[in-house]
Amino acid sequence: MTGAFYDGLAGSYDLLFPDWDASMARQASQLSKFIPPGARVLDCACGIGTQAIGLAQRGYSVVGTDLSLKATSRAVVEASARGVSLPAFAADMRALPFADDSFDVVLAADNALPHLLTADDVLAALREMRRVLRPGGRLILSTRDYDAIRRERPQSRPLSTPPSVGPGRVVWFQLWHWDGDQYELEMFQLHEAESWRVVVGKTRYWAITRHEITELAERAGFGYVEWLLHAYYQPLMLAPNG
Repeated sequence: MTGAFYDGLAGSYDLLFPDWDASMARQASQLSKFIPPGARVLDCACGIGTQAIGLAQRGYSVVGTDLSLKATSRAVVEASARGVSLPAFAADMRALPFADDSFDVVLAADNALPHLLTADDVLAALREMRRVLRPGGRLILSTRDYDAIRRERPQSRPLSTPPSVGPGRVVWFQLWHWDGDQYELEMFQLHEAESWRVVVGKTRYWAITRHEITELAERAGFGYVEWLLHAYYQPLMLAPNG
């Protein structure tokens, strides 16, 4: 379900941003504060390259993986068009195809981890991220602020996000259908042509809290877990390997 959702978004995901290149540069600037110079970085939820390309443009050696083959294929093309190298291919973060101790930093940004719907799956992913990190390396991940969302979510109706208009007059909005501490997300794209064309994709998330992620990261063997609430556009978790 998740891979198919992002396959469907791969051709238009950049249109979520008023200026995708500016967003790449801004996010890379924020993330680079927590990534040592010269670090080898794995972005294990790279999508079409929003974080990975920006980091590559700042001189980091970045490898990208994602469940969506269409997204990673586009990431490679978009990176090349901007003069940087980004090896990227499809892989599941619960079974990363790399040797132990391969990276200085593992990144899982933009609410990727909550696509895993059970504690066992999240723990498996965190253990894999730690396995491919070198001793002293760092895990960086971001999620939506589910602590606040779970306090405020509607109990009997879907949550609707405000419509936004991207380049090419593509209108986006989401409906969230809650089921306990999980929700099904419907992503609506309205493309203006001679008549409006509507594209709908569905995926599912676990609204996992920061405390729940912290406990699982510690079980996976990470050291002191730190959450920064204002360093990035989503709450940002930093966890050292060892």
